[in-house]
Amino acid sequence: MTGPQPAPRIAVPDAIDPAALIGFDPQAPVVQFGGATMGTTWQVRAALPPALGLDTATLRMLVQARLDGIVQDMSHWEPQSDLSRFNRAHAGSVCALSPDMVRVMAEALSVAQATDGAFDPAIGRLTDLWGLGPNTVSAPPTPGDIGHALRGSGWTRLQFDPLRSTLRQPGGLWLDLSGIAKGFAVDAVADLLWQHGLNHCLVEIGGECVGRGMRPDGDPWWVDVENPEGLPLPRLRVALHGLAIATSGDYLRGAHTLDPRTGYPAVHSTTAVTVVHPDCMSADAWATALSVMGFSAAQRCAVREHVAVRIVSRDNGEWLSPALAAMMDLEPA
Repeated sequence: MTGPQPAPRIAVPDAIDPAALIGFDPQAPVVQFGGATMGTTWQVRAALPPALGLDTATLRMLVQARLDGIVQDMSHWEPQSDLSRFNRAHAGSVCALSPDMVRVMAEALSVAQATDGAFDPAIGRLTDLWGLGPNTVSAPPTPGDIGHALRGSGWTRLQFDPLRSTLRQPGGLWLDLSGIAKGFAVDAVADLLWQHGLNHCLVEIGGECVGRGMRPDGDPWWVDVENPEGLPLPRLRVALHGLAIATSGDYLRGAHTLDPRTGYPAVHSTTAVTVVHPDCMSADAWATALSVMGFSAAQRCAVREHVAVRIVSRDNGEWLSPALAAMMDLEPA
């Protein structure tokens, strides 16, 4: 029989935004509804004031339609998606982007530049080679295949014009936004709920979450960070009041994240990376990028870029960045 569990460590935002309390109703019931998207599940918990005149069936329909639209825009699994049409476009084609795609590409390229390509939205050829997309493979790719795919990939080959909402296809390049699109979808659902008067909610897609406002009982939306099995780590609980959280790593599905710089799976001592950020799109991309880097390189990057992150290593235990330590009122490591 096990004894009582120690209290979790708590991470909270630096300040409470008064605007985030608009529409707060301590009597509002909390409703829960969900569905499926992007090969996983989505779930919403929200304070639903009766005065809004909305029911969960209507809200579920609205959210599912929004998510289906994002899939139709950005999925490399859907042959008729806008992303897939870009991947098939002829060299020199200038493709119009949706407002959603403009936002995602702008952030993807920003993180790619900040991480020297550890995050790269233009590695669709490589993920296809490794069977990480809709096309199955019977064996790992050869070094020659990887070298060929690398030469035709890479974010630096893209010509993105956010003012004109266009992206130029350099020829043979395939996008893969799986390291950022799910986070964007989490934000998009929270924004949709806000537009319908649900200012206080927790949105989760495949383990990535964003919290807006407060629970009716006055608490923030609490989320516990999952610990990799077998590692004796203290618990970490995050108050998602205007914050998002995303985790990447190999502790659940193995080495499924590719290093865009080498074309091979990123295999090293890091097993889990959890990023806390004001928006889930950025948290998703940064978690992916830092999980690609080795433990020490990820530490240096997180400090330089002021990323709030917990990095778990099989060899070195847990490291908290100064930005996350400050949220926990700890001295940085």
